[in-house]
Formats: sequence, C-alpha cells, structure tokens
Amino acid sequence: MAAAKRKSSAASKTTLRHVWLAGLGLVAVSRREVLAAPARAAARLDALQRRAQELAGSAGARVRQVEPCVVQFSSEVEARLAPVLDKLGLKQKAPQKAKRTARKAAKRSARAA
Repeated sequence: MAAAKRKSSAASKTTLRHVWLAGLGLVAVSRREVLAAPARAAARLDALQRRAQELAGSAGARVRQVEPCVVQFSSEVEARLAPVLDKLGLKQKAPQKAKRTARKAAKRSARAA
C-alpha cells in the first residue's frame, strides 16, 4: 500500500516571499490590463459607431418608405374635408408646395421600387 504524503505545516504558511511574488504578479497583470484598456475602448467605440450608423440608415429607409403613404393620406383627408369646409364657408387654399412634395415623394418611391 502506498504511503500517504503529509503536507508539512511549513508549506501551508504564507511567507514574506509569497506576499512579494503575489504583489509582483498583481503589478504585472495590472500593467498589462492598463496598456490593453485603450485598445479595448477604441474597439468598443468603433463597434458602437458602426451600430449607430446601421440604425440611422435603417431608420432613414423606413422614413423614406412611410413618407409617400403619409403624403397620400394627407391629400385624401384634405380632399374629403374640402366639401365640408365649402359648406361651412371656410374655403381652404390648396398650397402649391404640398402638391410638389407629393409629386417628389411619388418619384422617390418609384425610383426606390
């Protein structure tokens, strides 16, 4: 039968040398982390910037898709309200700019499709 090894009480005690080596290791790890921190921060910043650009691009695309629908809805509402306003004696002038905007939006949606 193999004899069981017993740990001596001297091996389990913390000595000044152990404290020194642990402190030295802590300094080395801390230095490495401090030197690597700016590179990690720059990488995170780049990733966040790319994500923000992607989100802004997709939001812009959604707005461009919705804009013609909003213009069409607005013109339909104005067309339906025109007879009511006429009966009430409140004639509404048709702005030239709204018609131009509707045409431009229609052209944009035709190009995108």
